[in-house]
Amino acid sequence: MTGEDLILGIDFGGTKVAIGLADRTGSLLVTRRLDTDAQAGAGQVVSRALAAARKLLADEGAADRLAAIGVVSPGIVLEDRILLAPNVPGWEELRLRELVADEFGDVGIEVGTDAKAAALAEWRWGALAGTDPAVFLSLGTGIAAAVLVGGRLLTGANGAAGEIGYNLRSPQDTDGFAGGAAPLEEVVGGRGLGGRASVLLGRPVTAGELFALARENAQAKELVTAALDELSMHVANLAIALDPQCIAVGGGLVRSADVLLPALRERLAQAVPFPPELVSAKFDQDASLLGAIAIALDA
Repeated sequence: MTGEDLILGIDFGGTKVAIGLADRTGSLLVTRRLDTDAQAGAGQVVSRALAAARKLLADEGAADRLAAIGVVSPGIVLEDRILLAPNVPGWEELRLRELVADEFGDVGIEVGTDAKAAALAEWRWGALAGTDPAVFLSLGTGIAAAVLVGGRLLTGANGAAGEIGYNLRSPQDTDGFAGGAAPLEEVVGGRGLGGRASVLLGRPVTAGELFALARENAQAKELVTAALDELSMHVANLAIALDPQCIAVGGGLVRSADVLLPALRERLAQAVPFPPELVSAKFDQDASLLGAIAIALDA
């Protein structure tokens, strides 16, 4: 590896953690992945990830060239806690920047929300380049959207702009967040889909396996169709409200893009006065990791 400065990115997700080293142009040079093992709690995820990051630097002989670190996570990352991040037990109590600083000392550290950082990476280097307004739709363990206007992220008054997993599904959803629910995410997010499929089919099934099964299993197909009908309605409503030029779709569920994207495009074409272009994210599996690199470079 060359002698130039390097940026370390860490992307904490609901099912996996991605770690990467990049140069100052944002080009990933080397990556590592590990399972989140969410049910074992937040502490072990962070400890294993930071140890893996330290080992990656040592393996690449890069520890003395580390210029900055970017760390992204689901939810709204504050100094003393993380809001709206229920998928890993204990995650909302983490002081994420402080934990990273304890491991890496005086290196500059920037933290942020994964979907928003991913949107920035796609706008700077990927499928959203040159589009305005632009939306990044993250479909994985959870779901979220991020909006860019003039290349600037729309964060909202509390950093929660685009947290569409909390969208209400019907007038009967009277509690929503106040009742501890994320109504839309629980139905169309990867974890929710996998849980419902497991109950329906009588065995453990992931969301990815569900989409594959839907090609030949009538029950699986019915579940996928209902989920896509609901998801596409919310994406159409988002497009009506924002009038974006382009929507890029990323996250783990994009591995089933051949089923997912046509359903979204059809609803957009039917329901939206000015349908935006809908594309797969260029970095369909690494957008948040590159987003971590992007926010570190900006800082």
